[in-house]
Formats: sequence, structure tokens, C-alpha cells
Amino acid sequence: MNLNFEYGNGMMSAGLPDSTDVFIPGVTVPDPPCLPQDWDSLYNATLESIRSPIGMEPLKSMAAPGRRVVFVIPDIVKGGCQPTSHRKVAVRACLDELYAGGVKKEDILLLFSNGLHPRATVPEMRAILGPELFNEFYPSGQITSHDSEDYDHLVDLGRTSQGDHVIMNKYAFDADITILIGHTQGNPYGGYSGGYKHCATGITHWRSIAAHHVPQIMHRADFVPVSTGSAMRGKFDRQGMLMEEKMGRKFFCCDAVLDTKSRQIEINSGWAREMQPVSWKTADKRTYVRWAEKRYDVVIFGMPTNFHYGDGMGTNPIQMMQALSAQVIRHKRVLSDRCVFIVSSICDGYFHDERWPYLRELYNLFQHDYMNILPDMNRYGEYFATNAEYIRKYRFANAFHPFHGFSMMSCGHLAEEHTSAIYIVGAREPGIARSMGLKTRATIEEALADAMKKYVGPAPNILALPQAFTTAAVHLCMKDQGPPA
Repeated sequence: MNLNFEYGNGMMSAGLPDSTDVFIPGVTVPDPPCLPQDWDSLYNATLESIRSPIGMEPLKSMAAPGRRVVFVIPDIVKGGCQPTSHRKVAVRACLDELYAGGVKKEDILLLFSNGLHPRATVPEMRAILGPELFNEFYPSGQITSHDSEDYDHLVDLGRTSQGDHVIMNKYAFDADITILIGHTQGNPYGGYSGGYKHCATGITHWRSIAAHHVPQIMHRADFVPVSTGSAMRGKFDRQGMLMEEKMGRKFFCCDAVLDTKSRQIEINSGWAREMQPVSWKTADKRTYVRWAEKRYDVVIFGMPTNFHYGDGMGTNPIQMMQALSAQVIRHKRVLSDRCVFIVSSICDGYFHDERWPYLRELYNLFQHDYMNILPDMNRYGEYFATNAEYIRKYRFANAFHPFHGFSMMSCGHLAEEHTSAIYIVGAREPGIARSMGLKTRATIEEALADAMKKYVGPAPNILALPQAFTTAAVHLCMKDQGPPA
């Protein structure tokens, strides 16, 4: 069979054995049905959710004249920007309830929870919120983006029972009502986005994120394959609950379970501690897909230049390693112990230095000083995270925070740990791939032939994953597998 895989800004064709199995999220196995996608239906479903929240009082009963409200809204990385996206509908529905309860418009702030991601640009704000909400709040200075290095607007909450240092956004801390608008969508870090993961990663400081996005957590046995029972997920929850303890109140969450096209399947509101398990129960049906009838020796997919974290992710070697590992974390349940990855990537040396100003330095450092595996870089985490110039670029030039790279490297090593070999196919600068421990070949067919000769034998089970990085991924499971651990 002939299949096309993402490659740079185009596609790479490959002739594969007819026995190859193909999986495309939302197509091979349809998602659970989404809610009707007209505005009125989604608005009414959201309103019903926030009027009957799980584990806390309705939003309207919390509202009153003079009460200050902060909306914590996910950044551009996930969730969709369609006219009926969850963010657009949920913010409007919550606003209407707040206004009905007496809250004044001037007492509302919309805060993007970018965490260590680039702070939201004005075009991104407009795309996420839509023109109506944007024009309602931007001219009056009521939209901002979390700045994890703005110490005038951070609060040190001390430490969790596990010793994790929690520093959070002061706007969210000082408000009378803090609303988390979240997405329950499959995530290799802790199982799902939304809930306490939203506040633990979105409105904190690099020292808080360093409690969980590091080798000692990401290399635990409970991290691969992905689940909501990992130590990482537990740390998200404890950090979020410490925030609530110190604020003296609960976050009001409004989370949507999303499908492959970021459409709402279900909407749940309330206290994260009780709401998360309800959302996960529905999300599991879409995310943990019990489909595979055999374990796969070879997995083939393509890596575009621009996806998830932005332009350059599919060519920047540190980001490439994280993307490879994400496929391991999601799909480990269906991989054989000898599994080989074959991945088309243009791998042309484009680092996108404006977006990741520190990664070229990290990459060069990895070539020296007893750097044998990616986690060996972790000892430089604080050195980079406190680099004044990189911090300035995060704060004022829409770059990633320098500590973000260390979560990428911690994750990136998992691809090497859980595969026999990884082939990068079609690299324009193949030395970059080889310097990260990857093999290189000109074509997918050549890579498959070499893998069959050296690793998987003449008749491997092959899984093809077209659109691996251009759709909202699932977590593949064996057909007869029980509930995810």
C-alpha cells in the first residue's frame, strides 16, 4: 500500500506492505458523538453545567457587586479557535451568570495561562476569544497573559506536603472568584489537560513546574504508558489544592471533554477535586482506544515542521525528541519490546531561535561535557532558567521560558529508552539527527529494510500513524485491555 506522511510543509510517500495497519484518530475508530455544535446548543449546555456544578455552589450564587473575577484561559496550544470553541462559549456563559449576580465588567480580568509557553500575542488573544470578547475587554486593559517572571504579580505559597515549591499568579490569587476554563483532552503529561493540571502548569513559576517536569518524575515506571495515576498527576493535584488552601476558596472549573476536532463532547463544572474524575470517565471513551489486536514492531509516522508548540518543532532536535517520546508515552501499551520508529522529518537545522532562543545553546552543550543521555543536561536547569537575557525574551519577545527546554529533554530521553532504534527519514541535515542518537536513511522503504535486517525480522507487525501530529492524539490500547491504570 502507498501512504503519505507529514514531512516539513508537505508530504512524503512510502510504499508499505499490505499487512500494515493504519490508525487515524477520530477516523479509524470514531470519537463518541459531540454535542450539537451550534452556538445556542453549546451555550445552553455550558450554562446548565455552571448552574449545577460538581462539589460547589453555582457560579451566580458566588457573584455579588464589588467581587473581582479572574478567568484563567488556556493559551493557543490546544483547544481550537473555531467560533463555537469551548473557551469562547464558556467565557460568555460565565460572564452572563456573573453579570446577573451583580459583578461589574470593570472587575473582570481575562488571564491567559501560558505558564512557560510564550506569552499570548495580540493576534492569538483575538483568535482564542473571538472579536466580540476581545473588543469587549482588550481596549480597557482587561486581558493579559501570565508572566512567570513578573515578581510583582506572583505569590509564594510555600510548599506542598511533598516539598514542592508553589508560586502562583497574584491576579488569580487575589480575586474573589477565579474561574479555570479547561480542556479535558488526552495529554502525555498526566493523562489529561484541564482540572488541576491547568493551574499547576499554567499560572505558576518554573520552580513549581520543576517539581514534576523533570527526570525523577518523568522516568518513573508510572509515567509510561500515560495514565492519570502517575506521580506527575498527583503533584498537579497537590499543587492545585495548596493554591485553594492558601486562597481560602476553590477554583471554579468549567472543563469540556473535547474530540479530535476540539468539539465539545461533554461539559463539566465545579471543584476540580470532584469534577476531574467525572470528566475523565467520559474522556476515557475517546482517549483510551481499545483497538490493537497485536503489538507492533515498527511504527511509522511523519513530523511536520509546524505543530503543537509552533513552527520549528519538527526540525529543532530537542523538540523532535520530545515529540518522538510523546508517541511512546501514548502508545506504549501496543508496542513490542523490540519496537522501531521510522519518522519522516525534514530535520534541516531550523531551530526557530526567536521562539526557542536557548535551545541551540542546549543542543551544543549536549555534544560535550560527558553528556551521554539527555537527562545529563538536567544539572544545568537552574543555570538556564535564571539566564537574564532568555528571561527577557520570554517576557517581552514571545519566546518560551528557558526552563521549558528541560521538560522537553526529560521527556525526550524516553524515546531512546523504550525503542530499539529510531530512524529519521529525509533529513536535510542528517548529522543533527545522528547527534541525538537517531539513525538516518533517505527513504521510509530503506529504513524499514534496515530495521527488518537488524531489529525486527522479515515479517514485523507494522503500524502507520498518518496525521500523528496534526490531529488531537489518542492513547492506543490493546483491544482486550481493561481500564487504564
